[in-house]
Amino acid sequence: MALNTNKDLKLFYSIGEVAQEFGVNESLLRFWESEFPNIAPKKNARGVRMYTKEDIEEIRLVYNLVKVRGMKLSAAQKTLSTKRGVAQDTAQALDQLIQVRAELVELRKLLNGL
Repeated sequence: MALNTNKDLKLFYSIGEVAQEFGVNESLLRFWESEFPNIAPKKNARGVRMYTKEDIEEIRLVYNLVKVRGMKLSAAQKTLSTKRGVAQDTAQALDQLIQVRAELVELRKLLNGL
């Protein structure tokens, strides 16, 4: 039986995979765990962090507030505690806009090649 590499079927992700997805250091993810209680990956018997899709979505919110929008940690914590729904909607809209922009850039490359 062949190994299924479909990431949609994966239940847990390593800290390295998550750090690579967001382009940050693993130490930053560990720091965010201490600052944002909703980021709480499971740990196995050896203490290795195992992130679920829910953990990654929480990190995506924090990343959007802190890295993309430039908020300080205290402001991001306050936003997540009082306006979580707005922050989630904004993060989803931003992700969609980034995908659309990438597709448009690819289309431009294709059209310039004609």
